[in-house]
Amino acid sequence: MIVDRVLVQGGGIGGLVAATALARRGVEVDVVERRLAGSVLGVGLNQPSNALRAMEEIGVLDDCLAAGYQWDDLRMISADGTVLAEIPPPPAPGLPARNNGIQRRELCRVLLDAAAKAGARLYHDATTAALRDDDDGVEVTFTGRDTPAPGRYDLVAGFDGIRSAARRYLFGDRYEPRLTGFSVWRISLPRPPELDGVVYAFAGNVKATLIPLSADDSYIALVAPEESVQQKTTPSRIAAQMRAMLQEFGGWIGGLAKHISQENSAAHGPIEQVTLDEPWYRGRVLIGGDAAHATSPHMAQGAAMAAEDAVVLAQELERATSVAEALDAWWKRRIPRAGLVQDYSAELMRQEQGKASSGRPEAAGTSDPGRARSPCPAVLNRAGPGVHPRMIDEDD
Repeated sequence: MIVDRVLVQGGGIGGLVAATALARRGVEVDVVERRLAGSVLGVGLNQPSNALRAMEEIGVLDDCLAAGYQWDDLRMISADGTVLAEIPPPPAPGLPARNNGIQRRELCRVLLDAAAKAGARLYHDATTAALRDDDDGVEVTFTGRDTPAPGRYDLVAGFDGIRSAARRYLFGDRYEPRLTGFSVWRISLPRPPELDGVVYAFAGNVKATLIPLSADDSYIALVAPEESVQQKTTPSRIAAQMRAMLQEFGGWIGGLAKHISQENSAAHGPIEQVTLDEPWYRGRVLIGGDAAHATSPHMAQGAAMAAEDAVVLAQELERATSVAEALDAWWKRRIPRAGLVQDYSAELMRQEQGKASSGRPEAAGTSDPGRARSPCPAVLNRAGPGVHPRMIDEDD
């Protein structure tokens, strides 16, 4: 291994997968996370087959499946509750499941345990105060309640989310999140008996996505246009908005409105995108996950892309002869794949709102010749989670 000591900034999905993958290879890893221990952002998510392969890579696949809900067919439902289509997911050779819905708190528990067991040290309510990198390493100081001692690392990996401090360190304000004109309302609910796999439903300009997370729990997300960002939104207001939006639906989906209250973890936020048009690293500092390529949720691939970034980073650091060689190979493997997901997600948002296809996805342009820029056919409107099932250890 060409690195002995790595700092991971961000203790979310990508950061914890990176910490585990590196620590399992004998690297000394510190993780700093600005949030308090036990605080988890988000409600739930789906793990398509490529995410499950990343979990297998770090030894937690069985734990994720035990904590989640496995499903096969995706259903498309009309506003009145009529089933329009049932779509099987792509094959997932060698995996015991093709999709797994899971509560974020459960996934966080699994990943925290894995990182700790692998030997990574985790510090909550902590973040970097200053970085100073040179050809041989990065000097880091910290701020917060529980922090590592100031020290020198061979590499700093920023998996610190869409408002990444590591990204600002590398690039200033050039790649701040861009509003897409859409927002998402999320809430957790008891799982209705009709929900045994992911469901997409449309009523007017509202798209509902429902995901089973366990035998008892489920997750609903409503996506709709919203040109201006709401300020100081309260849980009670979010719940009221969701009840009003669900009134557009009939059948059992419309009936979920009566179960929504502010106590159900109601959350709301704009859908934003981050697109870099240059390598995701400089020297010995890099960014991955949402910090480098935040996307809309329409491909159910955001967490999967972060996990893949982390696993592939560890692979390249293990087989390269220098840090520069490893990071160049890592970025070149990841940019076409992350770009493809981002582009198709943007195009799906357009198509679902009845907007004409741009012929070329709406994600911001890039000067990188490796960035995927294929037109997105309308048939992708029928694609569901897991449409990118290729092995994560394949060179893209």
